[in-house]
Amino acid sequence: MFEELFQRLGIGEVNRGVTPVDERAPAAGPLLRPTNPASGSALPTVQSASPEEYDRAVDRARAAFTSWRTVPPPRRGEVVRQIGEGLRARKADLGLLITLETGKIRTEGEGEVQEMIDMCDFAVGLSRQLYGLTIASERPLHRMIEQWHPLGPIGIVTAFNFPAAVWAWNAMIAAVCGDTIVWKPSPRTPLTAVAVQRIVDGVARANDCEDVFQLCAGGEDIGRRMLDDRRLPLISATGSCRLGRVVGEVVGRRLGRSLLELGGNNAIIIAPSAELELAIPATVFAAVGTAGQRCTTARRLIVHESLHDRVLESLASAYRRVRIGDPWDDSVLMGPLISEDSVASMMAALEAARSQGGEVVWGGRRLDRPGYFVEPALVRARPEMPIVGEETFAPILYVMPYRTIDEAIAIQNSVEQGLTSAVFTNDFREAEQFLSAEGSDCGIANVNIGTSGAEIGGAFGGEKSTGGGREAGSDSWKAYMRRQTCTINRGRELPLAQGVRFDIGRD
Repeated sequence: MFEELFQRLGIGEVNRGVTPVDERAPAAGPLLRPTNPASGSALPTVQSASPEEYDRAVDRARAAFTSWRTVPPPRRGEVVRQIGEGLRARKADLGLLITLETGKIRTEGEGEVQEMIDMCDFAVGLSRQLYGLTIASERPLHRMIEQWHPLGPIGIVTAFNFPAAVWAWNAMIAAVCGDTIVWKPSPRTPLTAVAVQRIVDGVARANDCEDVFQLCAGGEDIGRRMLDDRRLPLISATGSCRLGRVVGEVVGRRLGRSLLELGGNNAIIIAPSAELELAIPATVFAAVGTAGQRCTTARRLIVHESLHDRVLESLASAYRRVRIGDPWDDSVLMGPLISEDSVASMMAALEAARSQGGEVVWGGRRLDRPGYFVEPALVRARPEMPIVGEETFAPILYVMPYRTIDEAIAIQNSVEQGLTSAVFTNDFREAEQFLSAEGSDCGIANVNIGTSGAEIGGAFGGEKSTGGGREAGSDSWKAYMRRQTCTINRGRELPLAQGVRFDIGRD
């Protein structure tokens, strides 16, 4: 059905998951076998990198760094601009490939490619804005400056749910900063990585910087080698909180840097003054979009008791209008979960909710068709239910009442994750309290919009068990560089800071 798509993207039955592709080299790594979650059928396979291929890729990235870091940043930005143009030319095809591998609907697949393009545009501008500081010195005839230098080869580990965009958040910024890149995609979505890397390879060859961008597809063996690899001063990893704890421990043991984007148990608060015409559709997209498989998915809805039953009824009505089906069908709003394990995890969470006193008021059934399709679920719940504190990567929304805004914020902050949050209110004081230091403890806090769909211009990331990392916009670029403080003395004396005296006299 999609043979022409694969042909246009240069995807065959078996594809090499290492860059640059050397067809003469023996294929040593195991095969990755992605499936189409809408049917359960097999997609083309990817030959993962062997340990030896991984080592060669990192060595190439390390060698390329010595020259790439000397290229003027605007010139590095020009390479990234050309990558953006290559992505623009293949936006529809790449979006459909993402849909086939992940199950997200087609508009979301193309939206992910647009996010990559946006990151390229942002990084091009950033390439002329890698600013340092001039700092006032307490010593006469001295000047202090702060400057930034490239860090080195960067390891990027991405998850299945955003198989391309998260790579772009990291790789495009790191590239204009002067770093080289080694990318390990999720073994569930390697085809998207192969297709994107081929576009990047073409641009890199045309600009004589072939080894700046490396792809090393593989499973846990390649991932573990990356974490232990002292040649990679920074590992940026996206995934579960459990994964993040492993990354932080292993990379920290070698005193490397970790940039972690982990789970989210995100909440929306609906206050008495909220405009439900905004709150209801925003909540549905936040809870149902990508079949609940975003780190920014709304998993908890905290509704003022005066609106609780009305909101629950409105949500149930909206959920009935969410068409579930083949994600490449433009009329569909929700595709499948990624795997059979994900379906089992959702069903186990719903059973746990029932056993803990919750009530499934709508949905939650598996659909009788091929693939991994489920109905989104609405659950009447209480904050103290243990399952409410867990992140189930599925479209389950726990709905809970509250009485005061202080209580609502306390419920919002009561989980271990701290990624994104939202309040719907027209009360100025409530909005300001939510955004204040005593308000939301998340890295992202929104007023009158949902939890999903962050723009790339702002720094993306969260607190607590979400890992504390920041990617994409604002000054997130600083994570990929090393800071250097410099002092220049133009005088003929050597005064010491803090008035310290150390006079050794003169011969």
